[in-house]
Amino acid sequence: MTKQASEQSEAQAPGPSEFRDPMIRNEMKRAGVWIGLVIAVALIALLAHPILLILGAIVFAAGLDGGTRLLGRVLPIGRGWRLAIVLLTIIAFLTWVFISAGNQLAEQAATLQTTILTQVDRLILWARSQGLLQADFDPAQILNYAMGSVGRVTAAVSSVVGGLTALFMIFILGIYLAIEPRLYERGVGWLMPQSERSHFYEISATMGKTLRRLMAGRILGMLVEGVATWVMLGLYGIPMAALLGVLTGLLVFIPNIGAAISGILMVLVGFSVSVDAGLYCLVVYFVVQFVDGNIIVPMIAKRTVDLAPALVLGAQILFGALFGLLGLALADPIIAMIKVFLEKNAERQSRNSDLPAPSRKES
Repeated sequence: MTKQASEQSEAQAPGPSEFRDPMIRNEMKRAGVWIGLVIAVALIALLAHPILLILGAIVFAAGLDGGTRLLGRVLPIGRGWRLAIVLLTIIAFLTWVFISAGNQLAEQAATLQTTILTQVDRLILWARSQGLLQADFDPAQILNYAMGSVGRVTAAVSSVVGGLTALFMIFILGIYLAIEPRLYERGVGWLMPQSERSHFYEISATMGKTLRRLMAGRILGMLVEGVATWVMLGLYGIPMAALLGVLTGLLVFIPNIGAAISGILMVLVGFSVSVDAGLYCLVVYFVVQFVDGNIIVPMIAKRTVDLAPALVLGAQILFGALFGLLGLALADPIIAMIKVFLEKNAERQSRNSDLPAPSRKES
């Protein structure tokens, strides 16, 4: 009887291929986590371009929403009308740039490339004469290589048509997100467990506030540096002052790296005129950066996420190498969102740890 009962229990016991065994379930959970992680990394690698476009649209929508909220402080009209005013202002500015200043900027862009190559060639000849450089290479080849090796994602949008298409997609998707931000927020929250929805809405609200202030600071810095560079270079008679001002304003969106690139361009153009002009461009660069670094950036840092410069620069190097120009431009907003997410999770864990432990009823 005992033997029969033992055989019966063995026959009913779960085998190694059945998931009722706790050990099998735990191992399957671990394997599922690793498999999911590998699939997630593979999807991010394969879908890097559309993911970055969506992130760019979110950042652009945050800027539109910030402008709409700011306009609401002076115009007591509906949100839709204020958003329409912001969009019309952006479209009018872009139209003015392409129509009024487009031909001039295009001519100056061609002249700028020639000037840069000439100055780099002179610098190479000077270095060879001083015995500092022995290798032979063509500056044009270096420029083409640098422009062509920005990253894997940039290769997909390296052409003019591809770049304009990407910007158009970011523009349109950002408008849709800015029109009904709560609709998409509720849609994403609906996909989450009910216990996590309030935490998600809290993180989403803080991220939106951070992005709005970050974009406001970026736009303010772009305007100040671009206009100041344009005016100061134009007063001295530096050629291509308009183009250098526009490039400086656009490159301000990329902290650290953008300022360095605009400074190099200014100095090269200045020395192509004379030594005095080159020194003047150097002074203009330092004055503009001093104002931006000591007035604009601290003011922005007080009202938004204060990111360490080394952290931002490291993220730019990493994202630029992995995802190209789009990753480089979006490194700062992405790091800001990640920091907000980590801070909110840390606050939640701190609140949970401060709660008293539930009392147990004695049996």
